[in-house]
Amino acid sequence: MSAPLVTRAALLGALCLALAVVATGCTEVCYVLQAAAGQDELGYLARPLDEALADRTTPREVRAVLAHVPAVKRYAVDNGLTPTDSYEDYVALGRPAVVWVVSACRPLAFEPKSWWFPIVGTVPYLGWFRPADAARYAGELAADGWDVDVRSSSAYSTLGWFPDPVLSTMIPPGDAALGELVNTVLHESVHATLYVPSQSSFNESIASFVGDVLTDRYLSARLSPAAPETRAFRRGRKWGELRQRRMHAVYLELEKLYASTLADAEKLDRKRTLLTALRVELGFRRPISNATLLGFRTYHSGMRELEALFEACAESVPRFMAALGRLRPEDFGAPAQEELGGVLEPLMSCPN
Repeated sequence: MSAPLVTRAALLGALCLALAVVATGCTEVCYVLQAAAGQDELGYLARPLDEALADRTTPREVRAVLAHVPAVKRYAVDNGLTPTDSYEDYVALGRPAVVWVVSACRPLAFEPKSWWFPIVGTVPYLGWFRPADAARYAGELAADGWDVDVRSSSAYSTLGWFPDPVLSTMIPPGDAALGELVNTVLHESVHATLYVPSQSSFNESIASFVGDVLTDRYLSARLSPAAPETRAFRRGRKWGELRQRRMHAVYLELEKLYASTLADAEKLDRKRTLLTALRVELGFRRPISNATLLGFRTYHSGMRELEALFEACAESVPRFMAALGRLRPEDFGAPAQEELGGVLEPLMSCPN
């Protein structure tokens, strides 16, 4: 067990609750309470990684993937990411996700609902540890007229405040397992290295960008470019890029529709047709809403600009992260800013 994680989670939960009572409303207070309880549960279930690896009741394929974690952590540090105490424990959750993420948006405008918390600032989503709680809150938002999205998540980060464990939900079956876990560890390591309060699009996009680059490099070097695990990761990445392009195209089409002079009823009807067709095309299990489209943009904003900066930094991740580290909260024009061109342009003279 990982008693220090339980104790520290409880302490932070109490602190955040006290701050939330002063600064926010009932929803945020209830959310922080369940988050502290969920973090405590993970701490109670956590086992040292070495113990999980030595335990023959841990599935063989899971042990094979877990054995890479120390090397992935060293690889992250070698590439300029901050060393943390995370991913030294393992939790077998026995459920398909660790949290269920709720986001919301205006039905006829891409205006997200946001929540404010101490330390992290404004965020455009809430992660609930129990699906029933997520569904209940999503229902409340929908009743208030919001477009709502509820998605499951295999991982989340405490931004280095606590030692996050490796979760069984991070390890899918098949050849994709190693790439998924490596990508998650690297993605969350970026968050622990650089996090700008109230800038979810920036934070998630740079974590996605760096995580993808380093995962491909790690798999290619550790295994080979032709290894099944590397090919599975690249297939998944290619499909993700295709899905993102289609999401973006529909987003732009809806943006024009919402700005038009058509009656609201006709806008809603056309929106329904577009999103239903997109759901069928992409094979989505859950409905697609404005909140779904905004959620994808949160993780893929400014990719062309990030690619240009990466090239200016000679495709060196340490130099790239050092350049991004020059940014300050005041460099952004608004919370959750999606357009990153103006923010990144001054960084193009990448430091040596």
